[in-house]
Amino acid sequence: NVIPLKIHGGPGEVEPNATIGEIKSMFHKSHPQWYPARQSIRLDPKGKSLKDEDVLQHLPVGTTATFYFRDLGAQISWVTVFLTEYTGPLVIYLLFYFRVPFIYAPKYDFTTSKHWVVHLACMCHSFHYVKRLLETLFVHRFSHGTMPLRNIFKNCTYYWGFAAWMAYYINHPLYTPPTYGEQQIRLALIIFLFCQIGNFSIHIALRNLRPPGSKTRKIPYPTKNPFTWIFLLVSCPNYTYELGSWLGFTLMTQCLPVAFFTLVGFMQMTVWAKGKHRSYLKEFRDYPPLRSPILPFIL
Repeated sequence: NVIPLKIHGGPGEVEPNATIGEIKSMFHKSHPQWYPARQSIRLDPKGKSLKDEDVLQHLPVGTTATFYFRDLGAQISWVTVFLTEYTGPLVIYLLFYFRVPFIYAPKYDFTTSKHWVVHLACMCHSFHYVKRLLETLFVHRFSHGTMPLRNIFKNCTYYWGFAAWMAYYINHPLYTPPTYGEQQIRLALIIFLFCQIGNFSIHIALRNLRPPGSKTRKIPYPTKNPFTWIFLLVSCPNYTYELGSWLGFTLMTQCLPVAFFTLVGFMQMTVWAKGKHRSYLKEFRDYPPLRSPILPFIL
């Protein structure tokens, strides 16, 4: 549904220094069913959405301009989406860990595994998602406040489904520990914890780039924190560390569903990293040329 909007620069109409965000608010007053977060305002029906902070006088329009509106559908806040996505795996995994009824055979209800790696895996998995929940509440600053409501069902299916699949096998009464025993588990734990700290460090560095309430974008650079030095070679080291964490978890559990989840996650994060890398190159002429999207010198 595309509706043309005519904006005039004369007296009593929209001022030349008005922003697209203000245009959305005006349109919302006359069409209450379409609140600003649902609106996509464009100069061309097939063009890109204009940013809320774009100013009319800086756009390629004259004293009279025609804008086009597209309904983005029902929206939901990113915070709500993330909290829902991450709470699910945390709870679902614990249901399998405690072996609640109707998951395994009745004789295994509320029993515990005899393998210490199973308990360690539960602690690591829980730590990862508790960390994500806390970062969502206290660290992340979102450039976009909302996303389409329909996406939450797709995202939750992905996170919740994989959590159940992994937890079923790791906590299964017939689960067997990794081939190389304690050495393999300890190495995996070191990799996991190292990458978790690295991921958190990158999130803090990215947060400090953007003042509260601002949508300003800057080039991220290494800080005094050694975990951020990877910015010298990678545009999205948060994804690099995320990949490392799940590789460590795969090595720790030696579980095929975990390996598959890691592979699918790597593929998705690569798409995101490449997109962000291209955005950096397009926006900043002085962007460091040595950086790769997600893997140094490779990808």
